[in-house]
Amino acid sequence: MPTRGPLRFVIQKHRASALHYDFRLEAAGTMRSWAVPKGPSLDPRQRRLAMEVEDHPLEYANFEGIIPEGEYGGGTVMIWDEGAWAPMEEDADPAKAIDKGEIRFVLAGKKLKGSWALVRTGDRKWLLMKRKDEYASTVDIEETEPRSVRTKRLLVDIARDEGGDTKKAATGDPKTRQAAR
Repeated sequence: MPTRGPLRFVIQKHRASALHYDFRLEAAGTMRSWAVPKGPSLDPRQRRLAMEVEDHPLEYANFEGIIPEGEYGGGTVMIWDEGAWAPMEEDADPAKAIDKGEIRFVLAGKKLKGSWALVRTGDRKWLLMKRKDEYASTVDIEETEPRSVRTKRLLVDIARDEGGDTKKAATGDPKTRQAAR
């Protein structure tokens, strides 16, 4: 399927019933989505569980704010990273590669860059892995880059500004950042 321009990706840090990162890749007119409980790692030795969830509309890639408590996914959502992505195989159809259960790709985000892979290991279970390249690192990017790439806010700031549960949201922010407030 020919694409029109670069494909988008977004990673939304989401403090719902538990903290996780929603990893979304644009493919075939939708955002293919995985919940990554521990968040992405820049260390190629780390393999992060990524649970495939329902596809989301493209417009959802722009959402930062509060999902009301009691609704599915209720909690605070931050746009933690975003940018463009491309499959490593030039002629690869991204949706078909995902459907087959393995895709190698390059991210050009504000925080995440370079080559990555998603590999299905079970029904909905995948592994998200950073591949060895010049962007690989042992730095804990969740600790060093906790703020929204769009608004520079922490989760607690988003909750406070938009009427969410600040106490719950604060549990998703790094402890070192909370202490400095």
